[in-house]
Amino acid sequence: MVPPPKPGYGGRMAKRYRVILADDHVLVRRGLRRILEENQSLEISGEVGDGLELLSLLNKMNPDMVILDVSMPNLRGIEAIPEIHRVQPDVKVLILTMHNEEEYLYQAISAGADGYLLKEDAEMSFSWRSRIAERAGFIFHPALQTSPCRTGCA
Repeated sequence: MVPPPKPGYGGRMAKRYRVILADDHVLVRRGLRRILEENQSLEISGEVGDGLELLSLLNKMNPDMVILDVSMPNLRGIEAIPEIHRVQPDVKVLILTMHNEEEYLYQAISAGADGYLLKEDAEMSFSWRSRIAERAGFIFHPALQTSPCRTGCA
């Protein structure tokens, strides 16, 4: 059970940042949920195992962010990004993947992703948890910081 949000400025309840997890591996979703729920400003609003389930869930929910795997059945993560923005134009999309090739990074940026992190260092990379809640700009895995795709691939 997720504890209630702490009061914000002036005693008001702080708005929790709603996140949907989309990954075809249940174990990954459970681990990610466990890590993210440590941040009381985040609320895991839903979980899905493929891109079509994600689009169906987006029609019922109003998340602030989707954390999305690249390789999923029925509708791949990168292919889902434009559809996500069609259904929920303001939602942030963070790719969390095992693919460290620049080709995937370029595809994700081109499709409209707001971040790209690698699963291999996910727990260490989750220092960005607070940045998610603060609605920071594009989030990159440290190993990809020097990629030419970070500022736009040719």
